[in-house]
Amino acid sequence: MEKTILVAVDGSVYSGNSLDYLTKLFGSDPSLSLHLLSVASTGGGGKDWMNEVDPLRSQSPGTDKRTQAARKHLKDAEDRLVRNGIARERIASRLKVASSISSAIRDEAEQGHYDSLVIGRRGLGAVGNMFFGSTSVDMIEKCHKVPLWIVDGNAGTDRFLLAVHSHPSSLMAADHLAHMLKQHPSAQVCLYHSDSVFGGQRAAKPEDFHAQWGKAWCDQYLDLENFLFYAHAQLLAEGGIPRHRIAQLPVQMHIDVSSDLLRQAKQHGCGTIVIGRRRRDLSRGQLKGVSDKTVKQAQNIAVWLAG
Repeated sequence: MEKTILVAVDGSVYSGNSLDYLTKLFGSDPSLSLHLLSVASTGGGGKDWMNEVDPLRSQSPGTDKRTQAARKHLKDAEDRLVRNGIARERIASRLKVASSISSAIRDEAEQGHYDSLVIGRRGLGAVGNMFFGSTSVDMIEKCHKVPLWIVDGNAGTDRFLLAVHSHPSSLMAADHLAHMLKQHPSAQVCLYHSDSVFGGQRAAKPEDFHAQWGKAWCDQYLDLENFLFYAHAQLLAEGGIPRHRIAQLPVQMHIDVSSDLLRQAKQHGCGTIVIGRRRRDLSRGQLKGVSDKTVKQAQNIAVWLAG
């Protein structure tokens, strides 16, 4: 099955990191296509916003300059991918002019048929303060219809830490991971559950899973009392990941689950953490906090938010 990824590019080193991550991960996968998107901001002033509804309207000099820069970012990104082994026919590019960069990216991601949206981001500052790009923050807060991949620094691509918990969104994340890694020749997945000493998450019931996976499958594979370790492994195996490349790590309990996930990922050599997150209207409490904090604290690692 074809896999299509939308990649936001802006010419920054952070955008370049996300391109390099995708090249390492999917360089040998002929089923993947990359759609590059660059957005030229109108700057939010004057009447440039009218260009979004009237494409024949002339742009201001400032917007025209940003459009030229965005076009160059797309060309440079495509050339970078090709140099690193991605066939040019697997790459598509699109430029948008909009008053809000984050809204334009989100609209494209949600209206298109993409398996994921990839954004590079800035990491922690020298004194530990967050220099977190506004576009990344907005995507995490508002983009819930498409799996979101946030890439920080030089992230590895051979080992994945799947954060396991007893909720349908976690199984959805496992399903997404299996689909994206189907053609990967060597990727390994570590299943890990970090339990918070404060709890706070409503326990799921078997019927919560029936709509997505069916009662028969759930009756056979759901192990709610065991944080769904077996069910996650089953979904990964059904998706094409050999069982010998799936490992279960011991459950641990910590006050700060997000810090623990990052610590476990580093300890086990995982360059990507995969977290299932609930729909926006349900994303309150611990799950939302874990995904947000994990992304904000991530350094030289990619975080996938799916579910």
